[in-house]
Amino acid sequence: MSPDPAAPSLVRSAAELNAAIRALWSHPQVPLTREQRAEYERLCAELARVERGGVTAAA
Repeated sequence: MSPDPAAPSLVRSAAELNAAIRALWSHPQVPLTREQRAEYERLCAELARVERGGVTAAA
């Protein structure tokens, strides 16, 4: 069985994830596209896993 292509290959830090989330918005009043919203949701889920400690840091 092949690995899930949507799964991140490396564990990112909370700081990296926060930076990626902030980078989605060019301006606070500009709405996200559908694709950006989906990426935002993926990033938030990944951040929640990191904050819970459910993942180990990559070497």
